[in-house]
Amino acid sequence: MSSIVLERLCKSFGTARVIHDVDLAIASGEFIVLVGPSGCGKSTLLRMIAGLEEITSGAVSIDGRVINDLAPAERNIAMVFQDYALYPHMSVAENMAFGLKMRKTSEAEIARRVAAAADLLKLGALLDRRPAQLSGGQRQRVAMGRAIVRAPEAFLFDEPLSNLDAALRVELRFEIARLHRRMAATTIYVTHDQVEAMTLADRIVVMNAGRVEQIGRPMDLYERPHSLFVARFIGSPTMNTLTCTVEATDGAAWLRADRVRIPLDRADLRAAVGSNVVVGLRPEDLAPTDPASAWFTGEAAMVERLGSHTFVHLDIGGDRLVTVELPRSTDIALGDRLALTGDPQRLHAFDPATGRRLEAGRSLA
Repeated sequence: MSSIVLERLCKSFGTARVIHDVDLAIASGEFIVLVGPSGCGKSTLLRMIAGLEEITSGAVSIDGRVINDLAPAERNIAMVFQDYALYPHMSVAENMAFGLKMRKTSEAEIARRVAAAADLLKLGALLDRRPAQLSGGQRQRVAMGRAIVRAPEAFLFDEPLSNLDAALRVELRFEIARLHRRMAATTIYVTHDQVEAMTLADRIVVMNAGRVEQIGRPMDLYERPHSLFVARFIGSPTMNTLTCTVEATDGAAWLRADRVRIPLDRADLRAAVGSNVVVGLRPEDLAPTDPASAWFTGEAAMVERLGSHTFVHLDIGGDRLVTVELPRSTDIALGDRLALTGDPQRLHAFDPATGRRLEAGRSLA
């Protein structure tokens, strides 16, 4: 497999720029996931790599060779689409073999590659069927098999599981992870589903409005988001965020908002008395406590019992909801009052003006 490098990659449609100076180096065999909300440019970026969208400026390189001017067929990249893109009049075997036939590959080699891919994807009993006779998951396996037989330098996946139900998404996600482990294939995978991103990726690229917000390993993004956008996008339920003011008296400091009082021990924030800070708290980093020591209290506005755990959405006043993760055995009902505290070491702080993370030891701008 091959390395892929994007250098200051830009894309414009007329006067509207949709991709802004994207830099990304992908190691050979690495699994990269592009995530972000709808319209953030992740699929456009993938299509630029594949050659399906013209590059406005910048460069795409594979193993050090710039491929900007190569046609899609000359890039030796296989792409798996959301809608499968199978030929309805062809059998499974014919769909998988089609690209090889166009390349004038020998019949013996085609048969060998199709058989190997079918065995890998558990499609052996379906080779004579047509797409209409297959389930959605089976069709996506055929699309993956068509990509595999080409032995490409890289695989590109454009939201391949979005048309499947929840159970099939989990099954196919496992299959994609298993394939990557066996083939060590350089892979770029686009999704809006952060569960797919967190479970599949070696590294995640979070995109926002055509720009890269952050690149990192899944847990690095979860535990140290560089911006409010990443903090709110990565994690389900999302991170709780509250705008507070730094207050201090008699040597003690805290973050204060209406009905919120969080003790503060970070020297950089303690020095910024009177400044506003956006506080971030993951639901699992909060816990019930007695009202006297609570950071805030509120009324249960919604209770989600998900089997293994329970999420309680607490109305703390001022149209603010705070989510806390509790054990599945928690006995709580709508309208019950709950007092919460948290782990000060797990508190995230962001600049309300820029949305950027405030690192310990750095002054608040």
